[in-house]
Amino acid sequence: MLDAALLPLQRRVLAPIAGFMVERGARADNVTLTGFVLGIVAMQLLIQELYLLALGFILLNRLCDGLDGAIARLTHTTDRGAFLDIALDFFFYALVPLGFAVADPVNNALAAATVITAFVGTGSSFLAFAVIAAKQGLSASAYTGKGIHYLSGLTEGTETIGFFIAICLFPAYFAEIAYAFSVACLITTFTRWMQGMRTFRSDRVAS
Repeated sequence: MLDAALLPLQRRVLAPIAGFMVERGARADNVTLTGFVLGIVAMQLLIQELYLLALGFILLNRLCDGLDGAIARLTHTTDRGAFLDIALDFFFYALVPLGFAVADPVNNALAAATVITAFVGTGSSFLAFAVIAAKQGLSASAYTGKGIHYLSGLTEGTETIGFFIAICLFPAYFAEIAYAFSVACLITTFTRWMQGMRTFRSDRVAS
């Protein structure tokens, strides 16, 4: 919901950093992979209940997620880069609640399973729309700069980062925050289903 407003600001902030990195030979795919490794470290820290340190690595992961796109725009974008960006992002999203579940399965496992299921809903509706949109020749959303059609919703990247920050700052309330965020994700999923059914009319024949 907030991505459209914040992404232009993010681009302006990250552009000088990306330019500095490009001058020193940085490649977008390497930044993407580095961010994913940082995300795995974050999950391990969550398992050890080192929540503030884990939050630092989560934010570094998100920084890499912004920088890889900025670097790609300054060099050249590739389908492989777009694939890695999306695939590793969605996997990382699931690692964070999984870390909380392993750290305290009695109190957190059910809430973690609920929010991961909600992530499946938002992610699958997002990707399903992108696949059909590409098949029908719909252009990708201009504001994102991503290589696929970006379908907005109540919970997007900015809201997910806010969720991660909240659960790391208030780990004792993980379950309550996770359930609330899951509801928001389910609303996003439902609205994307509705938008998809409106956009892809039944009179179009699949091939």
